[in-house]
Amino acid sequence: MTLQKVIFLDRDGVINRDSPDYIKSWEAFEFLPGSLEAIAALTRAGYALIVITNQSIIGRGMVPPAVLEDMFRRMRAEIERAGGRIFDIYFCPHRPDAHCDCRKPEPGLIFQAKAAHGIDLPLSVMIGDNIKDVLCGQNAGCGATILVRSGSGRQAEKELASKQVAPTLVVDDLAAAARMILSGPPILPVCC
Repeated sequence: MTLQKVIFLDRDGVINRDSPDYIKSWEAFEFLPGSLEAIAALTRAGYALIVITNQSIIGRGMVPPAVLEDMFRRMRAEIERAGGRIFDIYFCPHRPDAHCDCRKPEPGLIFQAKAAHGIDLPLSVMIGDNIKDVLCGQNAGCGATILVRSGSGRQAEKELASKQVAPTLVVDDLAAAARMILSGPPILPVCC
């Protein structure tokens, strides 16, 4: 089976508030305004939402893997209560100096998801708030990349412009991205 309506989502700064001190517990996890509703709307429209996130808190020894897994479990439960669904989650546990192929901007996490779920990448979208997210989506061959200004997106917008890298769209937040995907002009080729 090939998934044809896939949206890859960064977590921190897109779904929830980010922190320079990292999100190390469920108590520090706070959904951004409109993110739950956006995920629910995209789910109702038939999109498979897959979280793609760097989580070096594991490699840095800040929290054990079980704490991160618990945060993911609780995040998914809250999203389901709001009518949405996270189809799958892929994360890089490594420190930035590990030079792995799964830490964004490398496309390894998206390639793992493609291998597991038969995703048609040119028909997929990557949504993130960081230059690494945009580059990851482009490096993987996603059909569209959307930069949200929530989180570190405003700074990323400047960095992308200075590097002459252009996402497909730049919008304020995940809610705005969902509205564009669901009712705006097509940002991906029409399939099937």
